[in-house]
This record gives sequence, structure tokens and C-alpha cells, in this order.
Amino acid sequence: MILVTGASGNVGGQVLAPLLERGIRVRAMTRTPELVRLPEGAEVVRGDLADPEGLEKCLDGVDAVFLMWPFHDAGPMTAVLEAIDRHARRVVLLSSGAVQDGLAPDRHPDPVGRSHAEVERLLRRSGLAWTVLRPSTFAANALWWADQIRAGDTVAGPYGAVPMAMLHEADIAAVAVAALTEDGHDRACYRLTGPELLTQTEQVHIIGQALGRPLRWQELSREQARRRLLDDESFPDSFVDVLLDGYATMLDAPAPTLTRTVETVTGTPARTFHQWALDHAEQFSRR
Repeated sequence: MILVTGASGNVGGQVLAPLLERGIRVRAMTRTPELVRLPEGAEVVRGDLADPEGLEKCLDGVDAVFLMWPFHDAGPMTAVLEAIDRHARRVVLLSSGAVQDGLAPDRHPDPVGRSHAEVERLLRRSGLAWTVLRPSTFAANALWWADQIRAGDTVAGPYGAVPMAMLHEADIAAVAVAALTEDGHDRACYRLTGPELLTQTEQVHIIGQALGRPLRWQELSREQARRRLLDDESFPDSFVDVLLDGYATMLDAPAPTLTRTVETVTGTPARTFHQWALDHAEQFSRR
């Protein structure tokens, strides 16, 4: 039995079907089981990593856990690991590409790297068997533009020249499934990227190609973007400057290094961003 946390999310949802296809019993944990549609055959349970008592019930009879860390700090991790250790023997953690090897958690320059580095540190000290996945930029982040693309042919945003190694969530899930079901992944830390570097401007053009529509990027200043994000009720105010600072750092830093880890682990090359755009075209299409 494998417990998949964040089962209704972009990655967790992609982990479920391949496990079920292999005949593995899957328990899908979500905070709102009544609102989600998950693959037939998955045992759907209500659970929240912030609720250790409820988590214990989700872990009963479980052998391994796919752990999606949803918090901006490592505070709950000790209690979560203690609960897992009472039931399961291994964890596959979805961490962050912002974590840097050889750097103590408190020396990481950005809060995302700091929190995930601390989460990784606690997992390594837990005594559980573990595998860590450090993904590059999620291709699914481009869904932030869906409302603009449905409304018109222009996407407005800041830092259009930032290069990103856009990674399809299905490729993250494929590596996770391998680590959960196959030997040879214990104590491995996998840095995952897509197969190409693309600026945000190029990403918008590729989405347009997938939709058969010419799309263009409109550059916003940092202050213009900041005001937009603060006015967006769906975006947490506390993360606005974190996001914009991250983009500014990425623009000034060396371009990300591409890896072939997805292919090495799964035997299949990482999907292109164009493929991702085709897979998600309906979410950008005008209704």
C-alpha cells in the first residue's frame, strides 16, 4: 500500500494512475475528497499534513509514502516523520530545485530553498528509507496565464527574459513512481529538469502554437507586477515579494543546468514544453 499525499494536485494526481496500473494498492490523501475526482481503484481518504492525529489514520497499513510538502516552513515535518515512521518504511519526497548541495539550510539565499533544505535534512535524519526529488520550474506554473490567454492574445508579466527548464508534472510523477516501486533509489537525490531552457516570452509563444493562435508577451515592471499580484485575491500577499525576488535572482544568475535524470530513471526522455501545452490546451482555450 502506498499513500499519496496531495493526491488532487498537479503531481500527486499523476502518481496515482501508474501505481494502480501496476496493481499496487493506493491510498489517495486529500483535504477535500468530496470535491475531487480521482482514478477508479484508489482508496480516497480525508487527511491533512497539518493534522498529525488524522494523518495516523491515513497511514494505517501503508508501506511507502509519496510526500508532497505544502508548507512554507519545515515546522510540521518532525511530527509528520514520526507518524510515518510508526507505519511505513520509505518516503519519496517532492522537494525543490532551489535546494543547493553542500549548503546548510539557513545559508540558502531564498526562503523556498531554506525551508525545503530543512525538510530534506530532517528526512535524512529520520531513519526512514528515502528518495528526494528536486524539480526545476513546473510547466504547470504557466496555468497562471490561463485567464489572460482565454481573454485575449497578450500575456502581461514581469521578467520575461528569465530562462527556465520547464518540467512536465507527468515526468516528476514517473520518477516518483519508479522510486516508490523499484530497487536502486534509496538515498538518491534526483535533480529533475525539462529538456530545454525557455524564457517566459518563449513559453507564451509555444502555448500559442499549441492553441493555433499568435500570443505575445507584454513586459511589466516589477512594481506593476507587484500591484497586480497584491490585487489578486487568489495569490497570497506574503509570497508576492518572494516570487518577484526569485525571478530577479534567476535573471541575474547563470542559466539553469539541464539534466537527463528523467530519462536515466524512467527510460523515457523528458517531455517538451510544447507537449505540455498540447496536453493542457483545453485549460487555455476560449469557451
